[in-house]
Amino acid sequence: MGDATCRVATPYGDVVGYMDGTVYAWKGIPYAAAPDGEHRFRSPRPAEPWSEPLDCRKFGAVAPQGLDNPVPMDPDIPMAEDCLSVNVWAPEPDGTPRPVMVWIHGGAYSLGSAAQSVYDGRNLAEVGDLIVVTVNYRIGAFGFLDLSSFSTDDTVFESNLGLRDMIATLEWVQRCVEAFGGDSSNVTVFGESSGGASVTTLMTSPKAEGLFHRAIVQSAPATSVYGPERAAQVASRFLELLDITPDRVHELKSIDFMRVVEAGDTLCYEVPTRVPGTLGIAPVVDGDIVPRYPVAAFQKGFAHRIPMIIGTNHDEASIFRLMKSPLMPVTSDTVSEMFRAIANDHAELPAFRVAEIMSAYPDRSKTAGALAMSRDAGFKMPSLWIADAHSRHSQVWMYRFDHATPMLKAARIGAGHATELPYVFGNFGTLNRDPTFWLGGRKAAMAVSARVMKRWVAFARHGVPATLDGGKHWPLYVEPRRATLVIDGQDAVVDDPDGEMRAAWGDRVLGFS
Repeated sequence: MGDATCRVATPYGDVVGYMDGTVYAWKGIPYAAAPDGEHRFRSPRPAEPWSEPLDCRKFGAVAPQGLDNPVPMDPDIPMAEDCLSVNVWAPEPDGTPRPVMVWIHGGAYSLGSAAQSVYDGRNLAEVGDLIVVTVNYRIGAFGFLDLSSFSTDDTVFESNLGLRDMIATLEWVQRCVEAFGGDSSNVTVFGESSGGASVTTLMTSPKAEGLFHRAIVQSAPATSVYGPERAAQVASRFLELLDITPDRVHELKSIDFMRVVEAGDTLCYEVPTRVPGTLGIAPVVDGDIVPRYPVAAFQKGFAHRIPMIIGTNHDEASIFRLMKSPLMPVTSDTVSEMFRAIANDHAELPAFRVAEIMSAYPDRSKTAGALAMSRDAGFKMPSLWIADAHSRHSQVWMYRFDHATPMLKAARIGAGHATELPYVFGNFGTLNRDPTFWLGGRKAAMAVSARVMKRWVAFARHGVPATLDGGKHWPLYVEPRRATLVIDGQDAVVDDPDGEMRAAWGDRVLGFS
């Protein structure tokens, strides 16, 4: 990174960015005030203006989270509750308004940061000649534990704080991005995993309406949004873990933040172990930020009517098996348990429906069959339900990411969950001792990445995900054809590639409340 700087005047104060390749990067810009002390578990407040130029060479603090997690993080970046910041990559502002892409990172609502090197926005900003914004938001117990059932006159708790942070970010973009050369009327929000599900949830939130104009949804567990009753049970268990009785909830505002992190981490692994297929900490239907279950809201036509790219990876569940993570059921026993629990949660569900779904997986007693069922319940079907519903009134493009390097195939990961991320950002080699190319395949992966980046950028710029250089035409997803772009060494358009499985599940949303 060179020392050339670019000073930009935002409504909050001047920020100084640094040359990064052929674009500039501004890191760690606060978009909201510190959510600590009395403001812990409350909605974000506007950032305090500053008078001296803010040096934006370094990333802001990482949101509080467990240190023993699989996400590679720079140990030099501090962790703090004062973590609500954005990073911006942009060509030097020249008076031409450019499209804006806002990235929401994944991590099961409990892990991760915009500072992860795979999310570095430089390549995307250079390829697309546009503005890339990545956001830190509250995660874990600080961001997605709903303590509102324990609010008192003196101690108020609010719901869906991580989503409220994202909305505050999008409001910041509307207010500030023009200073960086961005077009506030052309904002694409994109995200993966819980970040992708955050995008689908925001698409059904009245509070987010008009704040973004296109959406890209990658591998979203969109049905992992739960009802207030379950949220209250999880909050009760959280207090139990901290040994705090309901009459002492005010203590939550002052206890050490690492104790909150530890209790949240316990919930993250305890809940899915007890009820496979559920997340311990996730968004909740609160009648405010999230007025109804998002997938059902799409089916009822309540989602914001904006163009969308949505898709999943061919082998979503493989990485969870490799990591022995309880976040997804990956054995025939835990998958069967998940289906029993879903049936119990839907008392009105006829037994033959569950039997029909099970019969679509004849090898369900084997690892491959169990992984397929888990993938389809967690990612594939929620994405298809959303695509079918949204395509009835808005433009939808559906993809399936199948590409895997020889090493990932040999390791039986294939196109696993999150393996598309380096292709989207053009950032390979971001893991410690990255094995991706140990058996070759770099040239093919680079070609796939170039096409993916061109499509994502074209969608952000023009609203149509064409490669613009003679690449495979990607038709709209509409019923009954359901054309899907299968992304691999050679892209292919396949009509309704998962038709038999989709028909077995039907269009009745199956998830946990």
